[in-house]
Amino acid sequence: MFGRLMPREGKYFDLFNAHAELIAQGGKALSDLIGALIDAPAKAPAYAEQIDAIERQADAITHDTLAQLHSAFITPFDRDEIHQLINGMDDILDIMQDVAESMSLYDIHRVPPEARAMATVTENCCVCVQSVVKLLHSMDNAPAILKLCHEIDQLEAEADRSLRSAMSKIFREEPDVREVVKLKEIYELLESVTDRCKDVAGTVEAIVLENS
Repeated sequence: MFGRLMPREGKYFDLFNAHAELIAQGGKALSDLIGALIDAPAKAPAYAEQIDAIERQADAITHDTLAQLHSAFITPFDRDEIHQLINGMDDILDIMQDVAESMSLYDIHRVPPEARAMATVTENCCVCVQSVVKLLHSMDNAPAILKLCHEIDQLEAEADRSLRSAMSKIFREEPDVREVVKLKEIYELLESVTDRCKDVAGTVEAIVLENS
């Protein structure tokens, strides 16, 4: 019933979907960046620039969403939840940009293979965020939404385990303390992307449980 009564004024769901698409693109670009640093370092700057461009596009969508929120009388669900959702989505891309910028700042040209596993989990998490946001237009999708939120939680837990494993390896095997510090920062930022995805999943889950 709620899905059929959902107000259609405004473009909230179009904006959410556009932002979520950028999150998925950013996850792919971040995974490509890590892969390039492992296999073809000369290609890495192009992926970093791509992430920066995606983040700027997402900022514009966030601005448009908040502007609409402040001017609209009818919203599809609670205003605070809309604010929390779009800002949470924007945080995901902000952290991706932090990863790319940190790699440039620390002059990182190569990363261990363990970073690829973390980047793959991050990319999968971003795809799940896109999928869950696409379903949010109707509470008839509640079961599928909650299932995807659970998958995001599982991926975030997998990222935690990958972080611990990668950190253990560099502390045991990397002789250069400076490299340890640099890689520790990159690993932690990669894991933070999945943390922000989990935050978005929590916001979506709350919206669904309140309105379905």
